[in-house]
Amino acid sequence: MSKKSTIKKRFIIEGAIAFLIAITPILFYCYKYLPPDATSWNFLGITFTENNFGDVSLAFYYYFGKLVPLLLLVIWFVTSKSWWYHAILIPIAMYSFQLFSALNYSNRERIDENEILYIVAVTMVIVPVVYFIRVKLVDKHVHGIDLDAMDTELQILKEKEELRKEREKLEQRRKTVSKKM
Repeated sequence: MSKKSTIKKRFIIEGAIAFLIAITPILFYCYKYLPPDATSWNFLGITFTENNFGDVSLAFYYYFGKLVPLLLLVIWFVTSKSWWYHAILIPIAMYSFQLFSALNYSNRERIDENEILYIVAVTMVIVPVVYFIRVKLVDKHVHGIDLDAMDTELQILKEKEELRKEREKLEQRRKTVSKKM
C-alpha cells in the first residue's frame, strides 16, 4: 500500500471511532425519545419489543445503559498502548454479561445480580496475566534485570561447569595413566 492510501485508511478509521465516541451521549439517552408506554417500536423496518420490561423505552434504557459503556471500553481496549490494557477486559466482561442478561430478561429474574460470579472467573484469569506483565516490566525497567541476558549468562555458566568437569576427568585419567607407567 502506498503511504497516501495508508494515511487515508487511518483517517477514516480514526474518524469513525471519533464519531462513535461523539454520539455516545445521544445513544445513551435515546430511550427518552421513544414513545412512552409502547410495547413495540418500528425503526428502519426492524421491530423492537418490550422484552418483558413493560415498555420499549425501559428496555432501551437497560440495553443502551450497558451497550454504550461497553462500546467505549472496547474502543479504549483496542486503542490503548499501555502495558495494563488487559485489565480493561474485566469491565468489558462485566458489561458484556450485564448486556446479555438484559437481552435475555424475563419477569422472574432480577437484572444485574448474578453476573458477579462470571466476573470473578474472568478476573481470576486476567489479574495474573496483568501481574505477570507488570513483574516483567518492573524487573526489566526498574531493577534493570534482563531475563534474556540472565538466561544467556546461566547457559554460559552451565557450559563452564561442564568443561570444568570434563577437565577434571581428563586430569584423573592422566594421573591414572602416569601411575601405570
